[in-house]
Amino acid sequence: MLTLQALKDWGANVDEGMQRCLNNEAFYLRMVGKIKDDAGRMDALGEALAQHDYKTAFEHAHALKGVMANLSLTPVLVPVQEMTELLRNQTEADYSAMYDKARLEMNALLSILT
Repeated sequence: MLTLQALKDWGANVDEGMQRCLNNEAFYLRMVGKIKDDAGRMDALGEALAQHDYKTAFEHAHALKGVMANLSLTPVLVPVQEMTELLRNQTEADYSAMYDKARLEMNALLSILT
């Protein structure tokens, strides 16, 4: 069951996320629950990175960064934010560690949501 405590235990900055949602717990949890709809974007980011399609990878990373930042879902935000800044300039780099960390944290978040 999705709770504020489960998100805190995972590492989310729930207090900050709640402030953005006017301290409305039901609204915040509903918005976090919608992350399931963005799970495919993480897969698409991985595919774009594997193909060295940095323009498409940037679009996916930037969208994920926005969602994660607005809800203060820090464990996914940190590696996605790092990738976003490198991809903004289409930097040739080994993104595997950053992506693997983001994917791992996204999977952990998705398990909290179910």
